[in-house]
Amino acid sequence: MARRYGLRDPQWERIKEMLPGREGHVGGTAADNRLFVEAVLYRYRAGIPWRDLPARFGDWKNVHRRLRRWCETGVIERIFHHLSTDHDNEYMMIDSASALKKGG
Repeated sequence: MARRYGLRDPQWERIKEMLPGREGHVGGTAADNRLFVEAVLYRYRAGIPWRDLPARFGDWKNVHRRLRRWCETGVIERIFHHLSTDHDNEYMMIDSASALKKGG
């Protein structure tokens, strides 16, 4: 069962190999990339301040800091470009993508 604002398994499968911190990737291994992506989706889709991010996603400051790093290194932009090839993608958010590129 999909959680509200969460990724369905096929959506996750499309992007998981593009993300830094994955198993076998150069550099440190992230604790849970999927949880992080879902935290960002939740925050933007629910329209809440960072401080109101539910505790199940971890410390909001760490989520925000990681998002800023991913924006600065182009990870978020690459994901949106990749997902834009799917015309039925319900998570395609052009306006939010612009906001993310500016640092959230």
